[in-house]
Amino acid sequence: MNRAFSRKKDKSWMHTPEALSKHFIAYNAKFLGSTEVEQPKGTEIVRDAVRKLKFARHIKKSEGQKTPKVELQISIYGVKILEPKTKEVLHNCQLHRISFCADDKTDKRIFTYICKDSESNKHLCYVFDSEKCAEEITLTIGQAFDLAYRKFLESGGKDVETRKQIAGLQKRIQELETENTELKYKVQDLENQLRIRDLTSSPPGSVSPKSPSMDIFDMVPFASVSPESTTPTRNGTQLPPLPSRSTEIKKDLFGAEPFDPFCCAVGDFPPDIQSKLDEMQEGFKMGLTVEGTVFGLDPMDNRS
Repeated sequence: MNRAFSRKKDKSWMHTPEALSKHFIAYNAKFLGSTEVEQPKGTEIVRDAVRKLKFARHIKKSEGQKTPKVELQISIYGVKILEPKTKEVLHNCQLHRISFCADDKTDKRIFTYICKDSESNKHLCYVFDSEKCAEEITLTIGQAFDLAYRKFLESGGKDVETRKQIAGLQKRIQELETENTELKYKVQDLENQLRIRDLTSSPPGSVSPKSPSMDIFDMVPFASVSPESTTPTRNGTQLPPLPSRSTEIKKDLFGAEPFDPFCCAVGDFPPDIQSKLDEMQEGFKMGLTVEGTVFGLDPMDNRS
């Protein structure tokens, strides 16, 4: 069976599925910051990011600035970074955007994950300092990703697909209503042109003889006419033949194919829904690499 994540040490999960599905797991940590990285995965990538952010933290500490404390809330919906007192959400990383988690083998407090930013589409590496909990947090993120991936396969993907089909149908209905309005205007325009032509072709003051087929109200009696026949006007001209209603016609007056609610092309879906589904499928397909104790920095980097 394909797994949504990979890790070098097969350890049992830390929490029950219900805790991550219905609630969240909270951890306290210090936030060293985030930095852009070139790749979504890789030990060397996170090693460089941690070294860079640790150096920046030493600079800030020398200037009297403290490392901010944050609260991490991990669930199947993502990893939230909050201000611990006000509960203000500083960052919200959706799980399908997280591609790599790891903790430092030389400093058990340091852990990191790589997440794709929703606005810039850049890969950002988030680095935290959590006393004695780095490995547990890494595994918790891996468990949440696994549960979210299973939920997406069981119901989430189908729900998104259903919404796509509904949105596609709504869009097609709107297009048909627009086409219907244009057809009405076109028919009205043709009728006006026929009236003008009747008036200009008849001499002033002349009265056209009544056709024996007209009734006392100058109305032509109703009669079924074949699609190929034409109806003469009072001045001798003929109306254009009626269009055939054969089922062989595949396109309407504007060249559009008839609407079939059971056949929806992929291109009919709104771009926002299509991109959202593609993003989730791409993120879960990439998977989450959860690697524990795989990278380490030089001992000098761990000095306070």
